[in-house]
Amino acid sequence: MASSVSGADFIVWGADQTAYGPVELPTLVSWVKDERVTADTWVYVVKNGVWQKAADLPELHIFFRSKSNGAVTANNGSVRGLDPKALRRVKIFASMTDEQLERFAQFMEVERVPQWATIVRQGDPGDTMYFILDGELRVRINVGGRETILATLGVGEFFGDISLFDNGPRSADVVANQESTLVKISSRALDEVAKEAPELATPFLRAIGKTLTARIRADNKRYGDSVKFARAAE
Repeated sequence: MASSVSGADFIVWGADQTAYGPVELPTLVSWVKDERVTADTWVYVVKNGVWQKAADLPELHIFFRSKSNGAVTANNGSVRGLDPKALRRVKIFASMTDEQLERFAQFMEVERVPQWATIVRQGDPGDTMYFILDGELRVRINVGGRETILATLGVGEFFGDISLFDNGPRSADVVANQESTLVKISSRALDEVAKEAPELATPFLRAIGKTLTARIRADNKRYGDSVKFARAAE
């Protein structure tokens, strides 16, 4: 990657895991037209100092807005670039049959993120749940200008489950410690599952409910233990 952007505005993270640029907007547009840059391509916006999906750049909205917001599918009906059986790495999907996994995968999207990319930002509104199929992420918050790591997430783990239901603000940043492969489902896509395949939505929602319940019980136990400790120290 060049050390100076020389007035150019964008750097593109290629499918071959190489950074291209810096380039100016006309060049970026030509790459979109040639399909060298797709909706899911990561683009570094120099003026903002952030990585964004190409489809999220205001300058490129006109090129992507007519395309479907759902998952891109191959001729066999599965999500392109994803073996539905890979979802078994996530405990929530462990009980589903191969046929159920293939059907559920059609409502999901694959997201491949380069190292150091920020997947979600604290305070931003969210409506999507993510599952980690490969790689490692860290959950962080900034306190007094310093990064505090809340958790490290690996293969089979997930995040964003609460925002899937309330569309509320993200409670922390999630950053890729290494190149990672994620799959995600939006609240809109989950609504489609509930309408078109309720037999899939029910076990999925039940599994999330069990996970949230386990978290609440664990938090209650930690709180109870801390109260007991404080009283014993009085």
